[in-house]
Amino acid sequence: MRDPAPWQKKYALMLVYACLFGIFFQYLFVGSPAGVSVLLTVAGFYGLYFYSIRGRLGGFEPWAGQSTAGWLLLVPVFLLALTYTLFDNNLFSVLNAIALPLCIVMQTIVLSRNSKHAWFHATFLEDMVRHVIGRPIAHLPVPFGLIRTWLPSRDSGQSGTWGHAVKIAAGLLLAAPILMIVIGLLASADRIFSSWVSEISAWFSGISAGDSIGRIVLAFVVALYTFCYMWGLLFQKEAQAAHPFDSPLQEKPATAGERTKVRIDPITAGTLLVCVNSVYVLFVTIQFSYLFGAADGLLPEGVAYAEYARRGFAELVVVALINVALLFPGLHGIRRSGRGGEAFRKTLLTLLVTCTIVMLISAYSRLSLYEEAYGFTQSRVLVHGFMIFLGILFIIALFRIWLEKLSMSRAYITTAIIAYLVMNYMNIDHWIAVNNMERYEKTGKIDLAYLGRLSTDVVPALRDFQAKHPELTAIPSSIDQVIGSGGERSWPSWNLSRHVAEKK
Repeated sequence: MRDPAPWQKKYALMLVYACLFGIFFQYLFVGSPAGVSVLLTVAGFYGLYFYSIRGRLGGFEPWAGQSTAGWLLLVPVFLLALTYTLFDNNLFSVLNAIALPLCIVMQTIVLSRNSKHAWFHATFLEDMVRHVIGRPIAHLPVPFGLIRTWLPSRDSGQSGTWGHAVKIAAGLLLAAPILMIVIGLLASADRIFSSWVSEISAWFSGISAGDSIGRIVLAFVVALYTFCYMWGLLFQKEAQAAHPFDSPLQEKPATAGERTKVRIDPITAGTLLVCVNSVYVLFVTIQFSYLFGAADGLLPEGVAYAEYARRGFAELVVVALINVALLFPGLHGIRRSGRGGEAFRKTLLTLLVTCTIVMLISAYSRLSLYEEAYGFTQSRVLVHGFMIFLGILFIIALFRIWLEKLSMSRAYITTAIIAYLVMNYMNIDHWIAVNNMERYEKTGKIDLAYLGRLSTDVVPALRDFQAKHPELTAIPSSIDQVIGSGGERSWPSWNLSRHVAEKK
């Protein structure tokens, strides 16, 4: 490989310094309240800033007076950062956490003369939003493209094993934040899985895996955003501008007029899916033992099976939604390979969908047990319906993986319309009342105050329940509360449910 040009060396050092800044940031702030760390972080940021814009302080489109104002804005930045060292006022600590970044953004934009408007005009806010949000997002591919220039090219004769290793490493990097979130949710949802994760963490001599992963992710995010922010100050063109570096996940267009599509390398995507599916298979194994009642012997000491079985449904639903986000790129965003590679991709996606369906069944069962213990409410019934809806969508996706001619969008839209109509016409409030009354027959417990806050759809069921259990003197007041909550209505507001409720 030929030696990089001087400008490439500078940008490479920028990225290295940004990574060091991210590591420095997480070291100062994770698990520690803000103090002198704020002043040190600001000093580190400005060290990277002045190195990045060295030779560019004049900007490309100078505006008279910007330079003086830019240097003067360093004063409030320094004084605000210093307050965390000198004082301990909680109110101003929160307010300064907003004011300090705003001053830094204003100062860095003004000093590098990247604004189209004077800093004291209201329109300057447009420049701030563009530099804080728009440009960093537009430049996200740049650091990955820069890293790509460090790697051996295909022409270097090292693209075989080394190239595969790089792609696998990229898949592991993509899987790391997803696994951190998923493992955290699954551990929160299932005490057995949580105990197994804790035992694995104990192998590392007391090092907390969750804390370590969190620190790595925070350092990565801070480094990536800081570098892209600096890049946005150096290059003023908008998102459509060509960058010196391309994203490693992006294919080149076949022709100049062809639209570029983002495609993930199959080895990278396969690595990610293998990592995620490995966790899911372990979790699903536990769920099968739970569903068939064999998990009682696996529970940690002091955990009751009944309490274990009816918790965690919310976390499992969130994991299912995360898997939806993984499924669509898996179907449409992976670059096609040979017949064997395609079969492997479809098998991994099938395993992902199958594990998700098992998780939804587990979540559904857990919520049913929770309702038996604590009663039926609108939110719980709606979550039940949403889980059934998600399960149907994943079954459709299972067919789509192997039948590529199947239109998922058509099937999903049709399913959504039908599901919404079903939820409207199943008379949820009446269903809630009936099931709570059946629960009363088994447990002797019922929340009549809650039923009194529902709609008039519950009144017929309450009257039947009153006739069956006249000893429950609170039922008439619940009926009156339901009927009275609607107030008086004129004939245009006539409603069959209210008419039946008000009819004695």
